[in-house]
Amino acid sequence: MTLFPELKIRDVHEADRPRERLIRQGSQSLSNQELLAILLRTGTKEESVLALSNRVLINFEKLHALKHATLEEITSIKGIGDAKAAQLLAAIELGRRLAQKEIDSRYTIRSPEDAATFLMPEMSALNQEHFVVLFLNVKNQVLHKQTIFIGSLNASIVHPREIYREAVKRSAASIICAHNHPSGNATPSPEDIEVTERLHEAGLIIGIELLDHVIIGDHQYISMKEKGYM
Repeated sequence: MTLFPELKIRDVHEADRPRERLIRQGSQSLSNQELLAILLRTGTKEESVLALSNRVLINFEKLHALKHATLEEITSIKGIGDAKAAQLLAAIELGRRLAQKEIDSRYTIRSPEDAATFLMPEMSALNQEHFVVLFLNVKNQVLHKQTIFIGSLNASIVHPREIYREAVKRSAASIICAHNHPSGNATPSPEDIEVTERLHEAGLIIGIELLDHVIIGDHQYISMKEKGYM
């Protein structure tokens, strides 16, 4: 016997109930627990739907783990039968299809010009040097863009291990590096050439190809690959 009986949704003020808050404030305002509660709709005689949702999250440790959950795994949680499990799996599948649609519409880089077009609007206006890496999949679609560091480029700062560790984490098939010259002149410096060579050699060893190193100037760019530096 518990000293504090489980709080039911009907006991929660209407303005604080997940469904009502979603309607009033938008889905972004809800926690993972509250979003799951809306999908599950009801709890059990022993606990509220919020408590049940919390147990689901605890059981799978992280929300991301639900992506690979099976019907058997979900129904093994006390209070969840086939109907609730089906609701969760349907929502997960919709999320997966939406994510796949986003992947299918990702920017594809087929040439140095494509890379420059993708990066130049942002990078040509920067007042400091930014070293950016594009992580690509096997179709040369941009999976992720990340600024590695800000400041003057030199070989001691750009560590291949940091870049390729992120590439492995992102399951990237290849990468494109880029940095800007605030002076507007995209001509490569000796440091630019040295960094390019180091990254290219490291990529060959690891098996994640450096496709190019693009230098962005004032509405101009230079491809280190086209210049024969890799």
